[in-house]
Order: sequence, then structure tokens, then C-alpha cells
Amino acid sequence: MVDVEIRDKRWALKPKGEQALVQSLAKELNISSTLANLLVQRGISSFDEAKTFFRPKLSDLHDPFLMKDMDKAIDRIENALKQNEKIMVYGDYDVDGTTAVALVYSFFKTFYNDLDYYLPDRYKEGYGISFAGIDHAKANGFTLIIALDCGIKANDKVIYAKERGIDFVICDHHRPGEFLPEASAVLDPKRDDDTYPFKELSGCGIGFKLIQAYAQRHKVPFEQIEVFLDLVAVSTAADIVPIVGENRVLVYHGLQWLNKNPRPGIKAILELAQVKRELTVNDIVFIIGPRINAAGRIQDARQAVDLLISANAAQALFEGKNIDEKNSERRSLDLNITEQALQIIQEDSLFAKRKSTVLFHPEWHKGVIGIVASRLTEKYYRPTIILTESNGLATGSARSVKDFDIYNAIESCSDLLEQFGGHMYAAGLTLKLENLEKFSERFEEIVAATIDEKSLIQEIEIDSVLKLTEISTSFFSVLKQFAPFGPGNMSPVFKTENVRDTGLSRIVGNNHLKLNLAEDETTRFGLDGIAFQMGQYYPFISRRIPFDICYTLEENTFNGKTNIQMNVKDIRMK
Repeated sequence: MVDVEIRDKRWALKPKGEQALVQSLAKELNISSTLANLLVQRGISSFDEAKTFFRPKLSDLHDPFLMKDMDKAIDRIENALKQNEKIMVYGDYDVDGTTAVALVYSFFKTFYNDLDYYLPDRYKEGYGISFAGIDHAKANGFTLIIALDCGIKANDKVIYAKERGIDFVICDHHRPGEFLPEASAVLDPKRDDDTYPFKELSGCGIGFKLIQAYAQRHKVPFEQIEVFLDLVAVSTAADIVPIVGENRVLVYHGLQWLNKNPRPGIKAILELAQVKRELTVNDIVFIIGPRINAAGRIQDARQAVDLLISANAAQALFEGKNIDEKNSERRSLDLNITEQALQIIQEDSLFAKRKSTVLFHPEWHKGVIGIVASRLTEKYYRPTIILTESNGLATGSARSVKDFDIYNAIESCSDLLEQFGGHMYAAGLTLKLENLEKFSERFEEIVAATIDEKSLIQEIEIDSVLKLTEISTSFFSVLKQFAPFGPGNMSPVFKTENVRDTGLSRIVGNNHLKLNLAEDETTRFGLDGIAFQMGQYYPFISRRIPFDICYTLEENTFNGKTNIQMNVKDIRMK
């Protein structure tokens, strides 16, 4: 018996596409049947559809006026500009919110001066529209607030503002409540009465549609708004919304802007992170996004906007250094709190029987509990809520597992909550301290009653079985064109059976496996791979016994040489 930890993961092989279609597409595009099958699995069945997929065009973007209330939003903004009203651009304090504010503010600032931006304080005001923000607007003479990435449930706040002579244009992408706020316009494709063709834009994406509509009505050349696509790409990738349909077009072109002409703020982030390669969605998710987020998590989200709108390289570098320091502080906090949370779970046998995790500690840092929730979900693979105390209330972040709608589960506890909002896989909530125990019990009951047992075992979706000998430079060249990758279009996962170590595999770093594998036991130099945190398999692998792997393919550059490398997701013993 091999002394190896058996990983509790399911390998789920996707059904093959219709074979006649696969073969036809392979011939038409002059690609392998494996690559053609990947296209068919993604709903692509013709040469023209493949062309649209591989070469997304800006002309494929939808008419912004198809969005419900867009005409009302532009009318109200036009009126504000004519009347010389003071306009406040208001956004949430995360990446999506700060990029949205930077985009809308920068666009209107090019031809109108009487506007400013406002980001709520995470600790004093909390998520979304706040009474304090409205009071600030009133005290400073603002009569129109453009709210970005928030506001869809701010019914009471909108009424409060109206009573003080302040109108709202709401641009949000979260699920609405039963009634919409009484704003001048409510832009949200998730409205039940909205027939806009694409429902999954980020908050910043909605902001882009707003300026696109304004530009369209006023005959502003598209080139003048195209420069903001970098911000849309950052928000879309960082907010983990599906990178399909209109989002694919926005991210594809946004990445081009990030790579060829990054704005000074982004350039400063990349310089400080010592990133010199061509940027991908992963770089946004793991390098750019966390640093922009760090400002709002640790101190003041306004710093993130200051960085993103900066036109001066030296100023941007100064702002960037400050935010980089905040990111280091954030990283230290989230690791410490994660350790504390893990200890609580390990010391309480009750958690072993539960289908969910709900943890509260009054001193945990509010700015990082979302990250901690994600880390615990990854480790224990069950719906997770992490809460801390803020302004006398318990406030927290929720993260889910595949196919389980955590928003609906939280909504079923709404009578115990003061506030909540979010998506299927991520949500935020606030409740009274005295309701914590009741909420934890109710939430567990709902999860236990509604979750599919399969959803509690992490699944690796495998796109295709592949022979290592099929992996060539030309194969990988086509595969790269499937990017940008993200939800709805993940980097294809391949399975290869009966691979062996060539004798060159070894343990590197902190329990990582540097692999060199082949299907033929006589092959001296196989295909390189990396398997993070899987060093425990080395005693078995080094005996050159065959095993199965699932992996994605990527480029690895080392000592100036670039080669194709497998990023191994799991190993299965025979």
C-alpha cells in the first residue's frame, strides 16, 4: 500500500461534442480533432462562430440603449451638465467599484469640471450607498449621484437623498430586491423587466455601457472611450464574472490595452510587482486586483482611484508604493486570520459533521474576511461564511462551492439579517450580534437540506483525454487563442493516462513536484510539469510506476528559455 494522502476530488470528464461536427470543424479550421472538440464543447459549430470566438470584435458589443433605463440615465446626466449641477461619482470600495469610479469620473472629467468621486469607508459606512455619503453630497452641493457597482437595494437611501434634493442614477449588476429604488434611472441587466442580451457585466462593465451610450448619442468617436477598456478588463477578471459573450469582447480588447499601453497606475503596479511578461487574466486576478483591493481593505479606497486616474508616472509610482505596502499588510493579516480560523475548526468536533462553515470573531479584520472565506472554502470545500464585528453588528463575507447558490441560502435567512447582497458564489451580509447563533443554525439547516452531496466533493472538470505526443508547438499555439480564460471559458483541463517519470522528476521549493513525464518507459526526455503542494507523491512517482494526471497547459520561461509546461491539478494512482 502506498503511503499517500488520497485527495478527495472527483474527476468529471465532459461529454464529447457531436463527432460529425467535430470532424467537420477540424477540417474547416485545419486543427486537430481535440481542439475542434474543445470548440464544440463551448457551443461553437461553424467557421464564422470560431472566427468570432478567436477574434472578438468591438463591433460585436451590444447597443447600450438596449439596456432598460439607459435613455433615462443619459437624459438625467445631460440635464445635470446643462444646468451645471455638481455630480458625485459613487462606487463600492473593491476592485470593481474603484475601476468603475475611475472610468466614469475620467470620462466626464475630460469635458466637465464640476464633479468629484466618493468611496464609502469600509469600516464606518460599510458596503454600498450610505447615509453618510448622501450627507456629504448634501453638505457639498451635489445634486446628482451616479452610483456604480452598488445601489440596487438602496431603496431607503435613495428616498433619503430625494428628500434632500439629490437624484440617483444607479449602475449595478447585483440581483435586485422585490422593489427597485426610486432613482432617476436604474441600470441593471439582472432586472426582471430588462431584455438586454447579456446579463453578466461587471459593475465597471455597466459603467462602460453608460459612457458608451453617452458617446453614441453625442457622436463621440469610439476611440475616445476605447482607452477605458483596460479598467473594464481588470474589473471583469477580478470580480470573477463569466468571461463569455460581451465580457469576452471587453476583456480581449482590454488586455490588449493593458499590454500595449497600460495607464500609469497599472504600469506602477506591474513595475513594483516586477512583472515584465505579457499579461493574462491570471495576472489581473493574482497581481493587479489584490493590490487595487488592498487600499479599500486596509485604509481608504480613494487611494486606489487616485492611482487609476493618475496621468503622471512619478505620482503613480508614489501612489503605487503606498498601495503595495497596504497589500503586504493585507497578506500578513489574511494569513494570520486564516490560521486562527483553521485552529477553531480543528479544535471543535462539531464542524466535522456540518455541511457549512460559519465563523465569527469580533477582532478579525473586516478588510480580509472575504479572502479568508475563500481560503477555507478551498480547503474544506463547503459553503463558508466568515464574520467579524463592525459598528456593533456582525458583518461578513460568504463563498460557495460549485452548483450551490449561497445567495439564495442567505436570502432564506433574511428575517435574521439587517442587510445582504451578492451573487450565486459570493455574497456579503450584516446582522445583529444576538442573531448570530440562530443564523448559523438556520444557514446550516438550509445548506444540509438543499445541497447535493456531490457538491461537497471538489470536482475537476476534464475537457478531454490527451496523449502527451499530441502536444506540439502548433497545438499550443491554437490553444492559446482560446484565451482570455475565466468562468464560462476556463483553461482546458486534459487527462493523460499511464504516464511515468523519466527519472528527471524531483521535489522543489515548499513540497512542489517538478515533473518530467512520458507515456513510453523508454523515453529519456518527456514533457515538463509542475504539481504544487504534491511532494507527497514523489516516493511513488520515482519508482516509475504508471499513473494518471489531469492538467492545464501553460508557457514557462526559465533562464531566458520558454517551453510548454503542464500545470498538474491532480494525480491519481493506479
